[in-house]
Amino acid sequence: MGHQNRFEVPGMLRTVAFGLLVAASAQASASVTNPTIGRLLWSEEFNGSALNTGVWRTYDGNGCQINLCGYGNAELEYYSPNNLSIADVPFEPGTRALAIRAQRQTVGSNQFTSGKVDTYGKVQIQYGMVEIRMASPSVTTGLWPAAWMLGTSPQTWPRNGEIDIMEQGHRASAWSAAGASSPDYYVGANVITWSQAACVPGNESCAASTAWQTKNWYKPQATLANRFVKYRLYWTDSQMRFTVIDNDGEHDMYNAPLPVNSTSLQAPFYLLLNLAVGGNFTDAATPSQVTAALPATMYVDYIRVYELDGKGEVKLGSQVVPEVGKFGVFTDTTTVNNKLVAGTSSDIFLWNSASSGAGNIAPFEGSNVMAWSYNAPGQWFGGSVQSRQIRDLTNFRNGTVKFRIKIPADVSFNIGIGDTYTNQSWVNFPPNTTTYGLVRNGDWATATIPVSTLIGTKVALQSIADIFMISSDANRFPTSTFQFAIDDVVWDSGTTSQDPPTQPTPAGISQPTSTSVKFSEPTGTWADVHYTVNGGGQLNVRMQKEGSGNAYTVSGLKTGDVVRYSFTYWDPSRNAAYDTALQSYTLK
Repeated sequence: MGHQNRFEVPGMLRTVAFGLLVAASAQASASVTNPTIGRLLWSEEFNGSALNTGVWRTYDGNGCQINLCGYGNAELEYYSPNNLSIADVPFEPGTRALAIRAQRQTVGSNQFTSGKVDTYGKVQIQYGMVEIRMASPSVTTGLWPAAWMLGTSPQTWPRNGEIDIMEQGHRASAWSAAGASSPDYYVGANVITWSQAACVPGNESCAASTAWQTKNWYKPQATLANRFVKYRLYWTDSQMRFTVIDNDGEHDMYNAPLPVNSTSLQAPFYLLLNLAVGGNFTDAATPSQVTAALPATMYVDYIRVYELDGKGEVKLGSQVVPEVGKFGVFTDTTTVNNKLVAGTSSDIFLWNSASSGAGNIAPFEGSNVMAWSYNAPGQWFGGSVQSRQIRDLTNFRNGTVKFRIKIPADVSFNIGIGDTYTNQSWVNFPPNTTTYGLVRNGDWATATIPVSTLIGTKVALQSIADIFMISSDANRFPTSTFQFAIDDVVWDSGTTSQDPPTQPTPAGISQPTSTSVKFSEPTGTWADVHYTVNGGGQLNVRMQKEGSGNAYTVSGLKTGDVVRYSFTYWDPSRNAAYDTALQSYTLK
């Protein structure tokens, strides 16, 4: 579908609470070409009266609200929740589906509105067979329907990975070269990751696409406009296969399975559904070039995730556990409760290779150090330690960030932090001045910044990605070459000991009659119950207050019915929502 570059430093080019787990036992290997499809792990049937916001997050904006106007693809629409609904499908009586409607409607500078949803922080998928039954409108020129996935890592696109299960509305050069008569007779898939080999002039993001000079499409005999087909992704830790199930059978988009050759494709992903208008994927760069008939609606009947040869898992709810005590960002010997390891759970980035390169200063402690050489007076420098997964550092709000640095006394620099919402905050260390305890004498010295000062007014501690950043002072670029190094970066909550949070007394189920069950959750604030009956579609219900807790009763059941359930509840003591483990009950 295209990229969403979440982080940007002005003037610089830059090179997931407890959760519910539905899993299948993994085998040594799983086949995508001769697959055994197992039990249903999760589904969204879109049969309710409204979109389930416990599963889906809606978009409201044109990308500028996250400093990414046009969502990085030069899209022309404004995404609005008003363009989303659960509706009857006009060309298939009896079917209800998610309806995403694109139309000509002016909002600010945008002449079109449409809809977009995702499951970020709510549903994450890792391996298995994903099946999406959907119908596109006539795309002509300018409409771009897509069902896709992004990695849950907070790292910038394409390092987090992108899996396009289907997208349509390609440029004429693509569909005509494949021999299609129009874009309504052509649909493709794609996988995008970061690759050093793709770092060439004009592709500064280093995005590597599996669709590059490769057959990755399906050409149906009948138009895809306003009729349902099934799109499938078969996904293991070693291979991916994309297919379309049409009236005449199952068709591969690629000629052969794709190898999973990036660790980003071995991590959980979340789902996205949208109907873009215009953009650099299409031939509509301006509103006047959009020729598709509007309004137009994309329908999604269901999304189902199955075991694939015993492999696959679906995680519900946020998977981010708050860090506690001392958290090491870059350290070898300092005692910490948890820490990042470069190359395994974090990456170290040098932002401007034109001004800086590898240095030769020895470590302050241990055997590792971030050592750089500044080689271009008058130019900016910068770098960061970026976590490969979101870090919740809310327990450190009243704590400190301590680091060691060796840098000439006359160099002014900034230290910063960035969250997954593109917010950043920086503090300045002026030259020849002791700041935050850092003695500026050119030797190794220690700085201690209060977290409350470092995060400023906007950074969200519950969702941190760039956990430590350094940059030159834009008002005082260095005037000579020098070496500098950073080591022993540790977040300290300020408490001597702090155990990970534990969940309260588990919620439960009872059977008041032979045809009903009663769910109960003891917390004094809100709670939701998520349940299925005999493997059917999942229902998500806000429970009713009862005494000091919450309760909800389901009737119309019978002996032998199997109810699988879990809860999401708000814990006021920790100011966060938590998910319980999936449980099962058989009616007696």
